[in-house]
Amino acid sequence: MNEPQINLLPHCFDDTETCLRLDAQAALQDLYEAPDCPELLRRTLSGPISWQKRTGTTVAEAVYSPKLTPQWIAALLALGARAEFQDGEGMLSDILLRTVAQHNHLQAVMIPLNVPGRVWGEAHVGRAPTDDPIVGAIAVVDLENEMVHRARLALIGVWREQARLAEAADSLAGQLLDHANIEQVKDEIEAEVSPCADYRGTAVYRRAMAGVLTRRALMVCMEQRRQA
Repeated sequence: MNEPQINLLPHCFDDTETCLRLDAQAALQDLYEAPDCPELLRRTLSGPISWQKRTGTTVAEAVYSPKLTPQWIAALLALGARAEFQDGEGMLSDILLRTVAQHNHLQAVMIPLNVPGRVWGEAHVGRAPTDDPIVGAIAVVDLENEMVHRARLALIGVWREQARLAEAADSLAGQLLDHANIEQVKDEIEAEVSPCADYRGTAVYRRAMAGVLTRRALMVCMEQRRQA
């Protein structure tokens, strides 16, 4: 009998007790149906991504071709996912910047679960609910004693890459997650992104929406903190 394609592993990350290991050949639908699938990932696999697409696309195909599921890739980046190859492993964000083609075959993607103090928020804009987002922002913030321990913010639609982590989120570390600091990150994002125009939106529009959606995603994180 083959091992499960999606399963929990203990102590894969320093800041969490478990991680979810996605076999490279598992279908995205397998993850979507998995009881331990984080809600953020499940959300990014719904909407414009049909059941047929989830069933017909493997984890490896989605990683090697991020344009297939850019929101899902952005969620993985924001969650701090790692990629496992025959020749080692590393942060998925670093690997995507170098392109996965420089590595041996992808074996699995590992996602940290149950991180203490973790909150997340997502915001995107599109022409219709069934369309791929024009611009999107996904924020994952880890809090310790009301202060930001680490923040990751992934954006789509504003880079040469399909999805990428923004450096501006690093400025939240050691700060309160409040309106003033969120506005600062919003302004830094607008200065950092480098969007290209196409038939769905000008570069000016995409840059402005990057800031607006960053604010919305981080505000959701702030509200989650207050409700915890």
